[in-house]
Amino acid sequence: MESKIYNQEGKETGKIILPESIFDLPWNNNLVHQVVVSMQANARKPIAHSKDRSDVRGGGRKPWKQKGTGQARHGSIRSPLWRGGGITFGPRNDKDYGKKINKKMKTKTLFTVLSRKLKDNEIIFIDRFIFTEPKTSEAKKTISSLSNIAGFEKLATKRKNTALFLLGEKDRNTEKSFRNFSNMSVGEARNMDPLKILTYKYLIISDPDNTIKFLKNKSDKLNKINKLNTADKSDKQKKKKIGKIKKDK
Repeated sequence: MESKIYNQEGKETGKIILPESIFDLPWNNNLVHQVVVSMQANARKPIAHSKDRSDVRGGGRKPWKQKGTGQARHGSIRSPLWRGGGITFGPRNDKDYGKKINKKMKTKTLFTVLSRKLKDNEIIFIDRFIFTEPKTSEAKKTISSLSNIAGFEKLATKRKNTALFLLGEKDRNTEKSFRNFSNMSVGEARNMDPLKILTYKYLIISDPDNTIKFLKNKSDKLNKINKLNTADKSDKQKKKKIGKIKKDK
């Protein structure tokens, strides 16, 4: 697979070969949904907190005696039945919404999302961003230049969640230049995750050679894990067969 590389001015400067194991995977809706929902749950910080009857102040004395008044029996005015009492089954800030995500699942989801973005023509590869100093005006020129590329016309007009810029390494001038655009975000390629990529319409990758090397290392690790798992399964199956043969004898 090949893709074009552009410079900061939106002009084509070359081509790059993309590994099919990363950028040519079929869409897996169930896997992506499971991982994205889990990541959203892990990022969730519970704030709402209601008081139950043990947290509400007062109510130590029995309101009236048990019998003889003609009223219903009550032991405390802080019962959930009373106005001003505790809340039954209300939200608590000590609840943990976290969900476990396997590394294999997260890595494969990342590759699946990248493949979908590439197929939908929503990825731009930039050789390098050059900002001698933080300047929003220069960043605006860059955005207008990149919007001249075929298929990326909305880059200059879309108001919300427009683009995610992934840099090969930390660059403060570039980060500060794009910081004033609320519809765009800048980060490092090594910190990319499927949730953030799906949040934005376009993905702009700077220094693609180093980024693809990083993704290849992830892919190689995933392949090693898969090979080890298949080897373990085959060993277990062999042991089961040997055990059955011994029992039959």
